[in-house]
This record gives sequence, C-alpha cells and structure tokens, in this order.
Amino acid sequence: MPTQPLYRLQACTAQHLGDRDEQQDRLMIMASPRDKRTALVVVADGMGGKTGGALAAQQVITTAKTLFADFNPGTDDPEDFLRQIAQEAHTVIKLTAFSSEKEPHSTAVMLLLQPDRVDWAHVGDSRLYYFRQDKLAYRTVDHSFAEMVARENHQTKVDARLHRLNNVLTSALGSQKDPEITLGASDNPQPGDHYLLCSDGLWSQFSEEEMGKVINHYPPREASEVLINTAYQRAQGHSDNCSLAIIKLVRLEPSS
Repeated sequence: MPTQPLYRLQACTAQHLGDRDEQQDRLMIMASPRDKRTALVVVADGMGGKTGGALAAQQVITTAKTLFADFNPGTDDPEDFLRQIAQEAHTVIKLTAFSSEKEPHSTAVMLLLQPDRVDWAHVGDSRLYYFRQDKLAYRTVDHSFAEMVARENHQTKVDARLHRLNNVLTSALGSQKDPEITLGASDNPQPGDHYLLCSDGLWSQFSEEEMGKVINHYPPREASEVLINTAYQRAQGHSDNCSLAIIKLVRLEPSS
C-alpha cells in the first residue's frame, strides 16, 4: 500500500485593525498537549456594540482552548469536537450580557489538523480556503443572505463586495436561534496543501485566484504581509478588521 507522504507544518497568523476603532477579531493556532502532530486553528470575528463583539470572539477562542486540552487525537471524533466548540461558545455568548447597545455575537471558522485527516467547521462568514498548490480545492460557503440569494438564483458565485446583503448573516454564535454549523473534511492531506482561515475584512478584497497564488508562492509570514497590506490598500480608507491564519503542508525531506 502507498505510504502517507511526510510533511511538516508552516504556519502564521496576522491581524490589522484597519480603519476601525477596535479590533474585534480573535484568532489562534494551538498544538495539542497530547500529540504535537495535531493542531487547532480558529478565527472568530466578533460583532456587537462597545466591547461586546471582541468579548464574544474571545469566548470562542477560550472555549476552543479549553475543549482542545481534553481532545484525544486519533480517538475522539473530530466532527463532534468541532461541533461542541461552536455549540458551547454559542451558549456562553448568549448567557453573558456584554453590551447594552447590541446583542453580541461572533462568527467562527476552525481547522483541526491530524497526521492523516483534516477537519473544519464554520458559522457565519469567516471563511476557510483549501488550496492544492495554487488551485482552490474547497472553500466554505457563508451563512449570509448574499450566499442564500445566490443559491436561490442558481448562481455559482456571488460578488460579496458589491452585494447589498453582504453583511447580513443568517447564522452566528450568540444569536437567538441555534447556529448552523457546517462541517467538512479531507482524509488525504499531503505536501502542497495550503489552508487559509480569515475574516471578511480580508476575503472581501481578493479573488480566490489571487489568494491561491500568493499563498503558494510565499512562506506563510511573507504571504500574510502581502495579503494584509494589499487588503488595507484596496479598502481605500474603509478597511474592516482583518485577520488570517495560513497553514502550509511542506514536504519533509528524509534525513541523510
């Protein structure tokens, strides 16, 4: 039988305040305390008056860290684990009164990497892009009215930068109704696979092709700088909070 290609992870996170007064995004990359070959990546985009959004997003990160400490790689079900993070964060956000202006809530996109499997989940419009080299293999579909209208009109893509319903979400953590949690997986990770998790402050400024080429061409840190700086420039004074995490699977050369 063919052997699993050996690879190592290259990873980087980056953020920019944009033209906002407060950074309401939160993100993390964390190695499992039980198996260093397993990692969890989370990006959360908080929304709410005053400091409510930032605290909601932080609840997503805190919940993820707490549950990941007890996750048993290779034994526990990864889909159940990611679903549990979203459900528990949703409950905590709802039970905590962060703001008198607006009901605080948050998006979430999560990636769980294990040696022979990669799983992801999302709620809202923070996205995961999965590239093989520079070609898009998969991206999450936003829980937004813009994407809902596109599906109803049988469109394969929606130009979210121009759509008037772009910022209206159909699902978010902390909202009154239970969140829609969408799951996905790949059971064949290999060198040349690249993952981008990001808030809408980033993806709204790029095509999929542009992002794939940048991530494939540069190491994660340099790619992050290019994407963040370009997103800010293209927003022309109206830049949102911008957050991203890049994970690249790089071939591990055998030692001589």
